[in-house]
Amino acid sequence: MNELLQKAFRGAQIADALAMPVHWYYDRAALRRDYGVVDRYLSPRNPHPDSILWRSNYEALNERGDILRKQVKYWGQRNIHYHQFLKAGENTLNFRLAAELFQLVSVAGHYSPDTWLALYIDRMLDPHWNRDTYAEEYHRAFFTHYAEGRAPEKCGIVDEHIGGLSTVPALVAALGPSLPLDEIRQTVRRHVALTHAHDGVLQAADTLVRLLFALQQGVPLRDALAKEARDWLSISEAKSLAEKDDEQVIGVRFSSACYIAEAMPAALYLAWKYHDDFKAGIVANSMLGGDSCHRGAVVGSLLGAASEELWIPPGGVVPSGHIT
Repeated sequence: MNELLQKAFRGAQIADALAMPVHWYYDRAALRRDYGVVDRYLSPRNPHPDSILWRSNYEALNERGDILRKQVKYWGQRNIHYHQFLKAGENTLNFRLAAELFQLVSVAGHYSPDTWLALYIDRMLDPHWNRDTYAEEYHRAFFTHYAEGRAPEKCGIVDEHIGGLSTVPALVAALGPSLPLDEIRQTVRRHVALTHAHDGVLQAADTLVRLLFALQQGVPLRDALAKEARDWLSISEAKSLAEKDDEQVIGVRFSSACYIAEAMPAALYLAWKYHDDFKAGIVANSMLGGDSCHRGAVVGSLLGAASEELWIPPGGVVPSGHIT
């Protein structure tokens, strides 16, 4: 198993766990007031002033769709933290699934969509496996379709959120450099399309795979971005933006929200700016709020792969999938 690709996977998991308590904060003054500088693992707490969980709802059609169980009572309430029951250093739902995928593929030595979907369904319906209050739209849609009796491979949707990239570093790390790049690209595309059959998300996933492989071949991160990420990020613009404070870039030039068309350029910009400083990059990602956890799949994996040694934030538990 390739050490650099392991660091990419670990970097993504660490970035998610660090950002978890400030996930989806859009009021950065409130973020700093509630948590200070997020340079260590912290526990989430209520109230979450920017939570829009009160605007969301999910009703399971039957037991095949009951992924929220007792957590459903918090949906529709104001100021509820999306990850209120997680401990400092724990991963959010999508990244816990990433750890499961990594373990599955590492042991099997190959990727099987059917085997993955069976494990995904088993974990999501296990009442003891997950304590996260929030489940993204794609989970809710998948299990609504599953409850209706659709075959698992037909339960996904055209989801355009960056959360679709959460499992990509895990899958690439588990498959490693033993397979040709084109085969891994096809495998990742097939995997992501099970839940996020959106052209933009599939393109972003492919970009991330190509970037990780360029780094594995010894290409410096900024050079890799210049070659492989041109559809998402202008390097000349990145150079000019780097002179500004991050808060004048993420949330102004690039949205801090979850839609892939804006979230992917934002994540790649942070990877470009902090190309040689894993700690600074994932702390900056956390402090910028918005969909910081899922941006962490890109920021954390690229900076992790590019770093000589990963920084492990103090405090908390070891994130899912952390390899010692």
